[in-house]
Amino acid sequence: MNLVRRLLHHSRVALRWLAGGAFAGTLLLPYSLSAQTIEIGIGTQNTTTNTVTGGIVIKEMKLLEKHLPKTGKYQNANYKIDWQNFTSGPPVTNGMMANRIHIGMIGDYPLLVNGATGQQSKNETQLVAIIAYNAHGAGNGLVVHKDSPYYALEDLKGKNVSVPFGSAAHGMLLQAMKNRSWPESFWNLANQSPEVGTTNLQEKRLDGHANFVPFAELLPYRGFARKIFDGAENKVPTFHGVVVRKDFAEQHSEIVVAYIKALMEANDWVRKNPKLASEKIEEWTKIEKEVAYVFLGPGGIHTLDPTIKPKWLETIAIGADVLRGLGRMKEFNINAWVNDKYVKQAFKERGLDYGKQLASLSNYEVSGKDPVCNTAITKPRDGGEIWLEGGEIIPFSSQGCTLLGARKYTGEGKKLRAVYLYDRGLGIKVFADKAFYAFSDKEGKQAEAVPFLLKKDAQAHATKIGGRLLTYNEVLGTTVTTASR
Repeated sequence: MNLVRRLLHHSRVALRWLAGGAFAGTLLLPYSLSAQTIEIGIGTQNTTTNTVTGGIVIKEMKLLEKHLPKTGKYQNANYKIDWQNFTSGPPVTNGMMANRIHIGMIGDYPLLVNGATGQQSKNETQLVAIIAYNAHGAGNGLVVHKDSPYYALEDLKGKNVSVPFGSAAHGMLLQAMKNRSWPESFWNLANQSPEVGTTNLQEKRLDGHANFVPFAELLPYRGFARKIFDGAENKVPTFHGVVVRKDFAEQHSEIVVAYIKALMEANDWVRKNPKLASEKIEEWTKIEKEVAYVFLGPGGIHTLDPTIKPKWLETIAIGADVLRGLGRMKEFNINAWVNDKYVKQAFKERGLDYGKQLASLSNYEVSGKDPVCNTAITKPRDGGEIWLEGGEIIPFSSQGCTLLGARKYTGEGKKLRAVYLYDRGLGIKVFADKAFYAFSDKEGKQAEAVPFLLKKDAQAHATKIGGRLLTYNEVLGTTVTTASR
């Protein structure tokens, strides 16, 4: 009996000692049996189409859970992933400064502000990967109502224009103004979210609304807007990147690498079946699949590539100069902010060559055989695609064959979900029915219909070739539509 009492006494002493230790209230067990809960706050922009492989795709397909470390110090870890969705980048930065978000995805100008804010507030962040980019700046844009008399940025002098302040689209406008030496008073610029700006434009309470991906394509696709300026005109790259809190990354480098590996798998999934991916993106985000496809499909406006290219760092420096010139930002140490060791490690663990991908600006492209002109597709950027209602996405070998296909299928009573061509000047994928055409059918020469996103570009080319300006429906109504680039 005395033995039992002594054992009980020693047990109580041991328990009191444990309770008073560093982990008060937690029973300390050998490491192999202990468990820890690791919270991972992730800030996403689900409706920003070129960030979906960094957010909603990973979330819905549970790719992060697949790649999270489960050995070593993470052997018994319990992960609590907190997905937080926002409509623009600045709230993601706010969440990171408050330590509620550890991993965030943000566009170029907001990325710059994110890094500078972190350095100034001692809540440092680091750029660790890129999600998607356009090397010339396409994706951001400015739209007007479809009935608007305005067709160029210059037409909006003194007019009411809105943009989400602090967004990549805001940066696009600031860059455009700098390029033209316009003062901030050039127009009446208001801060409006995508939702508010869209409503005001639709109800004609605005002369123009600038926004980031996908709104400058989405609003025209929905039938009430027309794009009059594209960020590609600035000739400054645009991209969305992945930032992490520096303290989180240093403590949990394996988790950051796991996230980048999940991002890379999401990219692979989109490229493997872009039609299915676009359909699922519509299901998850309510952004129409045809719009998702124009960005992320083969030859799309944005390229999925996680490498941090020197050109993107040059872009950040350009943005910093613009913001400093406007008195909107203090000094920013770009080199201290960028950290590519995590993405390099992700490439290594997947058996891929980081250096090779770093040097590449290529996208995956349309391939196959043109069923209308019976020709193999050898120059995909000279061709196009047609998405049939309830059917497949059909590739074409030339712009003319694409237009012939559109006329053929329409004549057969088939509904076309979308027709895609490439802008001759900007080189980006566009909706054919939203484009303008420089048309020439001179006697003795093959008819030519050259698509342009912007009316001014189509008019200039029409003048150059001695042709005339036509709309999509007018081109389809011509006797011959056999244009080739």
